[in-house]
Amino acid sequence: MTGSTAVEIAAAVRSGQVSPVDVVEAALARIGADASLNAFCVVRRDEVRAEAAALARRSDLALLPLAGVPVGIKDHIDVAGCPTRHGTFATAAAPADTDDELVRRLRAAGALVVGKTTLPELCQGPFTESVAFGVTRNPWNPEYSSGGSSGGSAAAVAAGMVPLALASGGGGSIRIPASCCGVVGVKPGPGLVPRTGPGWRGMSELGPIATTVADAALMLDVLAGTDRVRNADGHPDMAIRVGVTVDPPVPGVRVDPQVRASLEATVQALRGAGHVVETAPAPWRIRDHPRYIVRYFAGSADDADGLDTRTLERRTGAIVRAGKMLRRLPLAADAVPTGTAARFAAWFADYDVLLTPTLAQLPPRAGGWANAGMIRTHLAASRLLPFLLPLNLARHPVLTVPAGLSAEGLPIGVQLCSAPGGEGLLISLAAQLERLRPWPRRASEDDRSV
Repeated sequence: MTGSTAVEIAAAVRSGQVSPVDVVEAALARIGADASLNAFCVVRRDEVRAEAAALARRSDLALLPLAGVPVGIKDHIDVAGCPTRHGTFATAAAPADTDDELVRRLRAAGALVVGKTTLPELCQGPFTESVAFGVTRNPWNPEYSSGGSSGGSAAAVAAGMVPLALASGGGGSIRIPASCCGVVGVKPGPGLVPRTGPGWRGMSELGPIATTVADAALMLDVLAGTDRVRNADGHPDMAIRVGVTVDPPVPGVRVDPQVRASLEATVQALRGAGHVVETAPAPWRIRDHPRYIVRYFAGSADDADGLDTRTLERRTGAIVRAGKMLRRLPLAADAVPTGTAARFAAWFADYDVLLTPTLAQLPPRAGGWANAGMIRTHLAASRLLPFLLPLNLARHPVLTVPAGLSAEGLPIGVQLCSAPGGEGLLISLAAQLERLRPWPRRASEDDRSV
């Protein structure tokens, strides 16, 4: 059932039409067939087989919302019995004693954890490449990057290895790989999903990556312990006021013409559905970028506390050293800057949803980033993801959905952002876009360049 959605798999398992054991075997076979993508750094073959067999014997199987659904877990989140390496040899190789709270919630809902997905060292950079675990490639074309830092999660979902994967994003690490790999990625606002770790001075959240909006909504509800998000998967109750901008907060950044075309197609679809869509001034300012960078560096230094920084990659070590100095500044505090908060609040008084490109450029080429310098990586990131960082600084909920394919056959995404608490609105509008402009749910073998 590797081509099925999470909703379809869970329904089939609950009804007895398929066994969790068969579902897991299909997922493991797919992971093995696509091992060259390097989506997983750990595969729990024996453990998940035993867990699937135990799940099949449960008397409450019909009550589990994720019954028998295979999931991948980003490798900075604890899974009992697996090491949590954070993409680096600087961390301990000893296995975690217990599951993270979010893993416990997924298991309680009936999900089957097949393994840990790859990430760059300490979640650094928009590419999933590390000296420790290698390059994770894009299922649409392995010559291109899967994005980062949740690149393993996005690649695993896009390749059909698992229908769901747990990801995290402190500056776009859910949306970047989801856009690169042509899948759905949701970064919720603060307080909905419990955090793992300090979370880059409050800017990082955990959320789902999936091939459909309904699957993403279901997983988000399980993570949050609610049922309100999945029930928003329908037509919005009224015309939504959508403000659109292609003005990046970083001077000199160019938006690729194919990205602009995909955004315009999305605009036309929303207008055709009766929504009020208009070009709007951006809610961000140039000064938001350095404010974000200070918190990002400080948060990265927090993540490295207790590690031997001499063993880190060149870029990571430089960021950590800078962060240790910057985190003493008031600007590095775990709080939204007052001016930023007021400006975004005023913007969302006029609009319900902000619509922008997810990435300004097409997915970059893979390779050569594992030990790249800090300045080179920062310049590449600034050109690629200028629309993402301000939304983490402001801590608003935001998601990305596929919006088309480039002439090269690479996915292009658009992002939708709302005021705090608007996850249900975003899910509803994204589900409507999915019906209006359906996307291929995964990169099939026939779609890939060799």
